[in-house]
Amino acid sequence: MAAAYRTLRQRGLVKANGRRGTVVTNRPTLLSRPGRSLPPNTRDLARGNPDPALLPPLDPALRRLDTRHRLYGEPAKLERLVELARADFAQDGVAGEIAIAGGALDGIERALQSRLHPGDRVVVEDPTWPRITDLVHALALEPEPVPLDEIGLDADALEHALDRGAAAVILTPRGQNPTGAALDTGRAKELRAVFSRHRDVLLIEDDYVAAVAGASYVGLAGATEHWTIVRSVSKVLGPDLRIAPMAGDPLTIGRIEGRQLVGAGWVSHLLQQTAAELWAAAGTKKLLARAERTYAERRSALVEALASHDIDAHGGSGLGVWVPVAEEVPVVQHLLELGWAVSAGERYRFRTSPGIRITTATLETAEADALATAIAESLLSAPETYAG
Repeated sequence: MAAAYRTLRQRGLVKANGRRGTVVTNRPTLLSRPGRSLPPNTRDLARGNPDPALLPPLDPALRRLDTRHRLYGEPAKLERLVELARADFAQDGVAGEIAIAGGALDGIERALQSRLHPGDRVVVEDPTWPRITDLVHALALEPEPVPLDEIGLDADALEHALDRGAAAVILTPRGQNPTGAALDTGRAKELRAVFSRHRDVLLIEDDYVAAVAGASYVGLAGATEHWTIVRSVSKVLGPDLRIAPMAGDPLTIGRIEGRQLVGAGWVSHLLQQTAAELWAAAGTKKLLARAERTYAERRSALVEALASHDIDAHGGSGLGVWVPVAEEVPVVQHLLELGWAVSAGERYRFRTSPGIRITTATLETAEADALATAIAESLLSAPETYAG
């Protein structure tokens, strides 16, 4: 009987529910969410896209591709891309094995599958990118939300979650979505001390915005026995490439690549070549420095414009700004009526207070005052709008 119960729990079919006994779990159906249509002339600041004008041009890279057919049995990883990734990680003091995943979520999913079983708990940031939560649920894992401030996860709350048995932690070292939080050396030291008492936990760093984050990388690589850092190129070189180099300990990377072999097999070499060509191109470093500077200017312009209306906002790094509000829906609706589309914070948060998320990647600094004025107006009219 005990063996049967253990098998059911390992397969995620039942879970212990404290004093309420054992319950049958329900793996939720994840519905696709098609992009909503916006009224004409609406400024779309809801989607998390980078500014296309700040991405490297594709045409020169595509003209240099080796277009011969790659066949089964050939190496899964393009060595040139691996070396570029290894050098990029090394600049931040990270040494590890390298894998190539098909985007950030693909890498995070394979990392979770490398060690966790259905029913295991995973620490996620509160608030966090909604697709992280969706992925955790899709794998029949349980999210364990831990609050964060402008310099990362709360160390005491993280320790409590790990003491409760969380088996993995997903954190964003910089450009946190939606708050813009970035680890500093003091908080990293606190978190390393926590992990030193929980060395068996799987640590996944989602460094998705990397070179254009507007903050230095302060990471936790090696703080646990099993770890990986995922650096998607989506915000840096372009979302359609679907490439994410990963660094990690040998066992974790080995398991990730083993799982990849029984799935997609490998990431297309045409995509890997394109990413490598863009990454290594002479003008890319200069372009990325310009992108990082521009994104920082756009975030700062909005934060400062909001401050002039006595509105608190957070956007220390990354591609967006988080604005705490009393109620999300009326503010979002009123802004839409004024021609601004932003994201309600409901899907991002667990216990965090309400807020709205504004993607500032394409928001010109000259537009900041107009948007801040619209937000101020929306906050003033929100109670009336909600009641009416």
